[in-house]
Amino acid sequence: MQPASFPLQDGWVPVLSHNGEITCQTPAGQISAVMSPTYDSAAEDGKKKQGASRGENKKKQLMRFTQNLALFRLKESWSAALVLNKPRFWLALAHKAMQVMDIDMAIRVYRKMGDAGMVLGLEKIKSYEDKNLLAGHIALLFMDYNMAQDLFLSSSRPLSALEMQRDLLHWDQALKLATTLSPATVPEISVEYAQQLEFKGEYEPALKMYESALNTMDDEGNSLHTDAQQTTCMSGIARCTLRLGDLRRGVRLARESNDKKLCRECAAILSDLKQWMEAASLYEIGGVWEKAAEIYIKQKDFTQASKIMGKVTLPKLHALYAKACEQAGKFQDAAAAYKKAHDMDSVTRLCLDQLNQPDRAFALVRESGSSTGAAMVAKYCQQHDDFRGAIEFLLMASRSLEAFNLAKSHACMELYTSVLGDKISPDDAMEVARYYETQSDLGKAGQFYSLCNQYNKALKLFLQCGDKEVDQAIEVVGKARNDMLTHMLIDFLMGETDGQPKDPDYVYRLYMALGNFSEASKTAIIIAQQEQADGDYARAHKILYNTIHELESRDTYVPQQLRQMFVVLHSYQLVKKLAKRGDHEGTARLLLRVAKNISKFPKHQVRILISTIIECQKSGLKNSAYEWATMICSNPDFKKELEESKFKNKIQSIIRRPNKEEKSEEMSPCPISGEMIVQTELSCPTTKDAIPMCIVTGRHMEIDDWCFCPVTKLPALYTEYINYLTAEAPSTIEDMEHAVDALSGKENGGEKKTSPGMKRGGLASFRNAAKKVVKALDPVSAQMVSTLDLHKATHEEAKEYIKKYNTISTAAAVVEKDDEGRDLMSVLDEAA
Repeated sequence: MQPASFPLQDGWVPVLSHNGEITCQTPAGQISAVMSPTYDSAAEDGKKKQGASRGENKKKQLMRFTQNLALFRLKESWSAALVLNKPRFWLALAHKAMQVMDIDMAIRVYRKMGDAGMVLGLEKIKSYEDKNLLAGHIALLFMDYNMAQDLFLSSSRPLSALEMQRDLLHWDQALKLATTLSPATVPEISVEYAQQLEFKGEYEPALKMYESALNTMDDEGNSLHTDAQQTTCMSGIARCTLRLGDLRRGVRLARESNDKKLCRECAAILSDLKQWMEAASLYEIGGVWEKAAEIYIKQKDFTQASKIMGKVTLPKLHALYAKACEQAGKFQDAAAAYKKAHDMDSVTRLCLDQLNQPDRAFALVRESGSSTGAAMVAKYCQQHDDFRGAIEFLLMASRSLEAFNLAKSHACMELYTSVLGDKISPDDAMEVARYYETQSDLGKAGQFYSLCNQYNKALKLFLQCGDKEVDQAIEVVGKARNDMLTHMLIDFLMGETDGQPKDPDYVYRLYMALGNFSEASKTAIIIAQQEQADGDYARAHKILYNTIHELESRDTYVPQQLRQMFVVLHSYQLVKKLAKRGDHEGTARLLLRVAKNISKFPKHQVRILISTIIECQKSGLKNSAYEWATMICSNPDFKKELEESKFKNKIQSIIRRPNKEEKSEEMSPCPISGEMIVQTELSCPTTKDAIPMCIVTGRHMEIDDWCFCPVTKLPALYTEYINYLTAEAPSTIEDMEHAVDALSGKENGGEKKTSPGMKRGGLASFRNAAKKVVKALDPVSAQMVSTLDLHKATHEEAKEYIKKYNTISTAAAVVEKDDEGRDLMSVLDEAA
């Protein structure tokens, strides 16, 4: 806003002007005042006058803002700007504040506008007291760089001019200022200038500037550049020298620098210039092995390439090197490179065609499973009449038809089927079955007919083989679940086809295969009873255990008769183990259990009863010994065998001098009711439920000392199982004791010093731990068990087993019948 002129009244003479008020002398000689139009709105406040319209008020505020701004009344301008509240007014106020160097007002305005950058910039300079320095920064903010430089140079800190030119990348101006203001910064500025020129592609002036930075001296002739600046300059000189075509000097500078980064940069420049060998050498120095190797391979410099291929990791480069070596006739090196490139098919090809290493090729194909490699090996085998190998690798190459024809023509069908294994397709199985049938190998023919679901034909072929393929016939019937096939097999097992009844164990396995567990249990009981009657207690025991284990693993009902037979037989099996350990009372208690079922041991009744009497006598069960002695002597069936026994007189003396004292049996809590009962009682007196028997001692189980055998999954008393394993494996403990003695220094009767830690009980702890880690055969299946495998069962697990142990089957038994309407069990009884 510019001041405007206005007329005074005639004869008025202006005497004084202050704050817009002009004092004049009138013609009459009096003093009178008049207000200048330029100031008429500046003095008004910003309140809206009564009755004034909104438009009129805005016009007045605009006049007020402009007049106050022109008069540098910034506070009044702020008040008017608040009413107007437009960006252009705030900008005008901010610029005016910076012109008059009212930094606080400028900060206030920019903060109102939300310009954080200007606020931060002004905050940094508001503390400057030098007006020229402050004005220079303000001029810089207004981008008036020439004025800013003049103000900086006339201020108390002229280096600000140099800093401004550097920030503006005005390097020429910066160098001129640095020469006079700060000579020490000339090398730094020269380096920065040179880097910018190099970036822009102006390599010749960049080279000169790098060299100028190195040649800058102070007044005493000392270099001004630092070590870091020297390294940067030498790197820049090397690059620019290469760009300008002086390759020899540039490569020499790069090599002498020992800077891997510079070598990589120079190598890239040389690659652009197609100077391959020099680029490869610098890549090698820079540790970029892949690019160096690639160049050497393309230039066919295998000598240099071979030196660094061990450091290359890219499979692509190894493959490229391998091809180049192969073309040059270096097949061994080519094979090694192909292997590193994971191209095993090429390795196989070289082993077969060039290196004469067929065994290595076979192993590679078997390991990789490559169909292409398998096809190459199969072709090689056929050329060398190795038909077994050809069949194997043709199958690996998924060329089964060729493999089958080859196996058929060279009698290698067994190899063909073994390679296919379970992956054989139904069509292939059918072809194999027909082949074996033409070769009269009926068992194998039936096996492959079964694989292609031709169960009827498979069963007929198995039955033609007689007893040799009964197991396969049972498996087929179990898979087929066909009534006709089932009856066909049953007729065969009963001897109706050939007049020779087969082993009843086959009938048991048939029922298991069919999932008829009820009849399988009955059959197992009959077989076990027959074996027990024949005196083969171990086989009977094994049959009963296997049946129980199979049924429990299938989570199926186990008949109590089966369990009771197992309890009696296993008690008899435990007798020798307990007697060997010197537990005569435990032996006597188990023999009493067996004696109560003596009719189930017809072959050895007298021997078992005599053992019962002797053990009862030893363990203090006098009354029991007397009762069984009376029984054996009074039975005429036992008279002859008793006469031949060496214990005849002892037994008769027990009867002549009766002693009816009976040692009371120890008691332990019932796992079902918690009531105290004798240890060998296997029935809960409260609920009448059966109590599981410990397979180690023959006693009933206890809820707080329950574990499961890790092999048989049958229950056992945890502490007794540990004692059993310890007793059954004394040699193991002796070996561990020897190891402890060796560790402690006791060898050959000599004493050695031990460490203080070992003296403080370390050996004792190790000895105790060693005693706990023993292995022995479990008492049921005779498989190895370690104490580390034993873990106490929770109460919930024990109760769940008891519940399952006493479960009663409610499912109706499925009874297989023959053609005459008789059930299989009846037929089996008649056969027995």
